[in-house]
Amino acid sequence: MTRRRPLSLAARLTLAASVALIAFLGITGLVLDAAFRESARTAVQDRLQGASYTLLAAAELGLDGVLFLPDATPEPRLSRPGSGLYARVTGPGYQWNSESLLGLELTWPDPMLPGETRFQGPVAGGSEELFQLSMGVAWEMESGGEVPFTFSVAESTNAYLDQIAGFRRALWGWLGAATLVLLAVQGGVLRWSLRPLRQVSEEVGRMQAGQSEGLEGRYPRELTGLTNSINAFVTSERRQLERFRNSLADLAHALKTPLTVLRTGLEHPEDSSPGSLLGQVGRMDDLVQYQLQRARTSGHRTFSRPVGIADHAEPVVVTLEQAYRDKQVRCEYDIEPGAEFYGEEGDLTELLGNLLENAFKWCQGQVLLTARLLADSGLLLQVDDDGPGIPPDQTERLLQRGARGDEQVAGHGIGLAVVRQIVDSYSGTMEITVSDLGGARIALNFDGPLQGRQDQQ
Repeated sequence: MTRRRPLSLAARLTLAASVALIAFLGITGLVLDAAFRESARTAVQDRLQGASYTLLAAAELGLDGVLFLPDATPEPRLSRPGSGLYARVTGPGYQWNSESLLGLELTWPDPMLPGETRFQGPVAGGSEELFQLSMGVAWEMESGGEVPFTFSVAESTNAYLDQIAGFRRALWGWLGAATLVLLAVQGGVLRWSLRPLRQVSEEVGRMQAGQSEGLEGRYPRELTGLTNSINAFVTSERRQLERFRNSLADLAHALKTPLTVLRTGLEHPEDSSPGSLLGQVGRMDDLVQYQLQRARTSGHRTFSRPVGIADHAEPVVVTLEQAYRDKQVRCEYDIEPGAEFYGEEGDLTELLGNLLENAFKWCQGQVLLTARLLADSGLLLQVDDDGPGIPPDQTERLLQRGARGDEQVAGHGIGLAVVRQIVDSYSGTMEITVSDLGGARIALNFDGPLQGRQDQQ
């Protein structure tokens, strides 16, 4: 069964944003439509209320309680049949209809109590629907007493419906145009926002094709950690591969002489002793073991959990104290709580082992191991001894990259070479100075996990 390819990040963002935008504008349109309909209905009510007051102002009450209205009403539409605006006034034994009601039979509400007002609609009104407003008044007579009247005004819904239809056409037309414009702007914004991700993908493709050594572009802050980690990972893997190759080349070169001696001894056994042959075999074994150790400690994983210093220093010191029991070495600790090494556990063991072994070998009887936390999760790892120290003219050579003159010499040569390789693989620094104890001080400085990886780029 073929699995469907998941949507791209750009497609997901575009789809989600488009749905949200269309839903928002749709809801906005519905709310505006409802608000306009309510506003238009209120305008109709106010208009009918005004027409009622106009009729009331034009009416006069006779002495016999009969209400008189002029033939020409203040509202011209009331005088024009079928104009869409109609009026009726009713009272005790009295009824007045506007000329616009000629030929029409409308249903009017029941008489209203004085002070009561009722607005309703749309209601059926023959061939059309109407809005109706009825108002009850009490007219005082000069002779005393009051006469109740009901003023009713009705208006066709045609104008109201036309107004609503016009508004909806304009509203949805503009909202539709705004939706298209916003979708286009949104597409441009998303394309611009996702451009760094596409650039990362393109640069990774060029790296895979061998056209680039790393991610070289400038990226937003949110992607800096990712790009720095990718570059650090690629650099670390490239260095590790290069050093494996170098170790194999060094091993092949170093084995040439012992192999030649063995071949000569086998071809001419009378000129060679078994002891010399065994010596060459032992030398070859030492070479193989050393190069394997060197290859193992030359690289490190980019993403590593921190390793506690104190937990790994104790076993190393115990082992060395047993090995140098005759010297009665006193090893002291000055390890800050929380001091951690961001790297391989084996690399930390190699660092501590080589530094402390050198110190134990050359000291008079005192060694000090110091571990301090630095800014941004950095680490200072330092070993002091009270031995003869390292001559200044040897310091630069021991710290020089690629120096292999002392790689096969016991003592500072092999140990510091391995330490230097490990420190270089973590983009750290190594410094050899004079210790306060009188001997050598070897200090290693490591940046934090992210800073160190940035330096490798």
